Amino acid sequence: MNDFYDGLEARDPALREQALMAALPGQIKHAKASTAAFAELFAGIDAASISSRQALAGLPVTRKYELLARQQQQRASDSFGGYSAIGWSGCVRASGARRVFQSPGPIYEPEGQAADYWRMARAIFAAGVRAGELVHNSFSYHLTPAGSMMESGAHALGCAVFPGGVGNTELQLQAITELRPQAYVGTPSFLKILLDKAAETGIEISSVNKALLSGEAFTPNLRDWLAARGVAGYQCYATADIGLIAYETVAREGLVLDEGVIVEIVRPGTGDPVPQGEVGELVVTTLNPDYPLIRFGTGDLSAFMPGQCPSGRSNARIKGWLGRADQSAKVRGMFVHAAQVAEIMRRFPQAGRARLVVEGEMAQDRMTLKVEVAEPAEGLAASLAEAAREVTKLRAEVLLLAPGSLPNDGKVIEDARSYA
Repeated sequence: MNDFYDGLEARDPALREQALMAALPGQIKHAKASTAAFAELFAGIDAASISSRQALAGLPVTRKYELLARQQQQRASDSFGGYSAIGWSGCVRASGARRVFQSPGPIYEPEGQAADYWRMARAIFAAGVRAGELVHNSFSYHLTPAGSMMESGAHALGCAVFPGGVGNTELQLQAITELRPQAYVGTPSFLKILLDKAAETGIEISSVNKALLSGEAFTPNLRDWLAARGVAGYQCYATADIGLIAYETVAREGLVLDEGVIVEIVRPGTGDPVPQGEVGELVVTTLNPDYPLIRFGTGDLSAFMPGQCPSGRSNARIKGWLGRADQSAKVRGMFVHAAQVAEIMRRFPQAGRARLVVEGEMAQDRMTLKVEVAEPAEGLAASLAEAAREVTKLRAEVLLLAPGSLPNDGKVIEDARSYA
């Protein structure tokens, strides 16, 4: 057990899936009863029937821009747009919220009363941090929830926290020198700034020998750079809406999913799960009763990895952040979105993956719809071209390809135009 935060991490995968699917109907019932948004979205849906991934995949995906639009429409009556089961007097729900945060948009997120509300302790533990140690937290403590996420997770683990926040490099270095924390949490770029500045000025901060990093890409080169300076850095993937989604382990082979979420990978612009290993949009259902987001589209691309983590953790793994799923391009003055490509392909079930490629120079745009199909029927290309024109109001050439011809990168719209 010393290797894991708790026994959940080493569960038999079948038992974990059974537990998640058993909890799902209750969470959907609670979301319908406790939030106006899901009462509307799931009207007519029998919560008890949603007890499998196949049934879950039939529910609508709520994407961030939809959540934002609903919040904007309801600012005067409900700051959370009807998605939160908690709040304060004057915000529909009269109690339950401990804090409220503002992310770019602005989108407002509630924080409830539960210890380790964002479930970050698991990731902090996986980064090597243990009870009794001091954690230097350089995530922001204002507006956005990152600082609170990490602090509540560290407290749940039994650690003390120095709330460094962002900026003030010299003061933060002074605190590290005098307090001698064992761990750092924050962005990888700011940790590099601290280490560079310490080396430049001769300040001793070698007490920091482990770090949990997030908020930015953490490249292998930077990981090795940190290791050469005595810091073992690990990354986690979390969002302001969901909290922890996945985290890195000592195996350094992908990110292991958190125990409190159900994750799907869907084709961008749709709610349709992709085959195992294919890149798509990461969609998350959380079991958090306070903010019960069901099939929340993160807008981020990822893919499931085969097998289990060599660390012994038995949950599924993802490859980490692979780009953005909310793709669009402006062609001849009109926007084309990934959802439109999905609508075209929905009419042709015999076809596989598709990619709309936009090429040409200024004022000479041309679109090519590349479609994988095993056995193309006569006239399929012409039918696809007609559907593309009907959906996008633009003309597109169609190129039929053998299955596996398109790159597995989750890209549905590729803007290959020259802007020189």
